[in-house]
Amino acid sequence: MSNNQDNNRKIRVGITQGDTNGIGYEIILKTLSNNAMLELCQPIIYGSSRILTYHRKALEMPAFQIHYTRDINNLKDNVPNLFEVCRDEVKVELGQPDKQAGKAAFDALEAAVQHLKQGKIDVLVTAPISKENIQSNEFQFPGHTEYLEASLGTGEKALMILCAEQLRVALVSIHKPIADVPQAVTRETVLSTIMQFNKSLKRDFACQGPRIAVLSLNPHAGEHGLLGKEEQEQIIPAIQEATENKVLCFGPYAADGFFGSKLYTHFDGVVAMYHDQGLAPFKALSMDSGVNFTAGLPYVRTSPDHGTGYDIVGQGIAHEDSLRQAIFTAIDIYRHRKTYDENHANPLRKQYFERGKDNVVLDLTKDDDDPTDPILT
Repeated sequence: MSNNQDNNRKIRVGITQGDTNGIGYEIILKTLSNNAMLELCQPIIYGSSRILTYHRKALEMPAFQIHYTRDINNLKDNVPNLFEVCRDEVKVELGQPDKQAGKAAFDALEAAVQHLKQGKIDVLVTAPISKENIQSNEFQFPGHTEYLEASLGTGEKALMILCAEQLRVALVSIHKPIADVPQAVTRETVLSTIMQFNKSLKRDFACQGPRIAVLSLNPHAGEHGLLGKEEQEQIIPAIQEATENKVLCFGPYAADGFFGSKLYTHFDGVVAMYHDQGLAPFKALSMDSGVNFTAGLPYVRTSPDHGTGYDIVGQGIAHEDSLRQAIFTAIDIYRHRKTYDENHANPLRKQYFERGKDNVVLDLTKDDDDPTDPILT
């Protein structure tokens, strides 16, 4: 494909089916039944036409055109595509945890990741999985984030960011038992999260000079060591070092008052120390439209911010808003990255003046390799 053709085609969004006994297909079908989505992108579902049809009939949804294929090079424009990944028959038992459903979820994820690395799709959107059912010899990770770090990463640690219109939250520790969290909150991990978050806010979210709030680990920000020393010994030194590196970060803030007073509205992003500290308030504020984004990867991956919904599957009441927003966010981040990288590809050399010293400015309109070019004083 030529560069012009590549630039003119729609962004290809790979969407994995997730756990086949959950609400993944319901939210996918509801999202893609709206033709407006086809104006923005070319969606490719990674799953099974048979399982999709089973869910559609169980929900009594009207049929609409979907192109089924086993060849990723054989996609159709202006209709959703489904790339067949389930070669073995998978029994669907709505709302039931099952290893077959987990295997089907992994097969879809693995195929989509391979196509992402090959450039067959541009961004990846993952429907919810059961972290228990997907476990196997091939998948021994706490969740999508860790698997994608191992499969797609280039050495940089993946960073989970929950994002919505009014709030972005990054996590220092992700899927850890609460008893293990204090050991995970170190000066190094807090600092690396702040620095990586700052980079992502600029490149992925087009924030200029992002302002970052950092939450405390302990109640009341530790009360100067009375309720815990992590703030004084780990978090505050990390904030100070990040500030020395010209990052606009502030805190640590006690999480309850921070969210209760809506202080988050004054910041571009919030660093939380552990999973529920960040996700509980985030989901309370943005459950229907929240998106999980994995920063730190050379590829764009998003997902809805909810789970498999076993308790409501097959009832037709699952909301597709979060999946729809995950697709929109993936497209936006893909475009932001492209613009950011183009703008920073060939930066001009620095020109500066120091008081009391002779200064020169190079005429950048001249050829640096020409020894006859004048230097202007």
